[in-house]
Amino acid sequence: MRYLERLGPSAQDALLAGVVAVMLTVNVLVGSPHRDPAGLAIDLVAVLAGSLALAAWRRAPLLALAGSTAAMLGYAVHAQPGPPAAFPVMISVFGAVRYGHRLLPALAAAVFLGANLARDLVTVTDRSDKDILQATILLLGWFVAAGVAATVTRHRQAYLEQAEQRAAEAERTREEVARRRAGEERLRIARELHDSLTHSISVIKVQAGVAVHLARKRGEEVPAALLAIQEASGDAMRELRATLEVLRDDSAPPPDPAPAHAPASAPEECVPSGLDRLDDLVRRARSIGLPTTVTVAGARRALPPEVDRAAYRIVQEALTNVSRHAGAAAAQVRVEYADAELVVQVDDDGSASAGEPPVPGTGLRGMRERVSALGGRLRTEPRPEGGFTVHAALPLREPA
Repeated sequence: MRYLERLGPSAQDALLAGVVAVMLTVNVLVGSPHRDPAGLAIDLVAVLAGSLALAAWRRAPLLALAGSTAAMLGYAVHAQPGPPAAFPVMISVFGAVRYGHRLLPALAAAVFLGANLARDLVTVTDRSDKDILQATILLLGWFVAAGVAATVTRHRQAYLEQAEQRAAEAERTREEVARRRAGEERLRIARELHDSLTHSISVIKVQAGVAVHLARKRGEEVPAALLAIQEASGDAMRELRATLEVLRDDSAPPPDPAPAHAPASAPEECVPSGLDRLDDLVRRARSIGLPTTVTVAGARRALPPEVDRAAYRIVQEALTNVSRHAGAAAAQVRVEYADAELVVQVDDDGSASAGEPPVPGTGLRGMRERVSALGGRLRTEPRPEGGFTVHAALPLREPA
């Protein structure tokens, strides 16, 4: 059965026609051992024509019905009526009904059975009329069974097609509902971010600007921390507006988190963050009191955008954690351009120790998610000599 399933419909139909042709040929040769050669040749031609017509029962069911009925009707009238002659006709009736035809298959069956009955009544002398009538009724039952089986098969196929259509429609509807709910959630997040952050950041930016203006007006030196607050709040406002626009646009991908230390000359739109802005990031870290050194190994070159952004964000988050939590006196940033990967490492000399590993927070989880999405490796742990290290290896090729 599996071999037959692997064959195409045309090959299956050709195989059916060949099997029926062989069976009927054997029946002719065995059932008519004393027939003259000319009559035997006529019978063989008739059964071969009626059998080979079945090869088209799918592609041209009415043509197969006409060919098999005419050929087997000629064979039945000329030589041997009965079930063998009716077998190809029953198959073609099944095929015609299977593909939605009713009148012509019924007419073909009636003509074949009528001619068969008339031939028996006229030429057969060794059986009673009652036996001939019973044999004809039996053949009629077989034809009815073929028609019923074809109708059931047709309805079953229609049911399966409708079930597939309903499943496809349900899947499409489910995807549309999911997209709509995702869009509604994006809008809700955008509203929450706007309501909860925009006003507060605007107030911080305005207050810092006023303080800087007053200090300069009085001729006083403006504190570096105040300048950093003014610049960071302006950058945060620009990045927040860009993020809100993306959240309200279903077709746009979600943006990277806003850089905490973007340069003061950044334009109003969201500026892509990469290692080309590493010096800016380090300068900001130094301006808030964290001495930071940078070491670059290997030849600098263009990186895939997602790797470039991930490396910048890892350094940014690591320096932020150092300044907020580590109590460190200094931090060291190392960037290594290797052939197959980019290695980013941030070390500090803070208070972390191997005996008391820090509890991973949102920042460390975000790093791990970025690195995992790129198929890289991330190691975050206390250093043996004290302090903490963040080591990320980001592949520069597509992951296998």
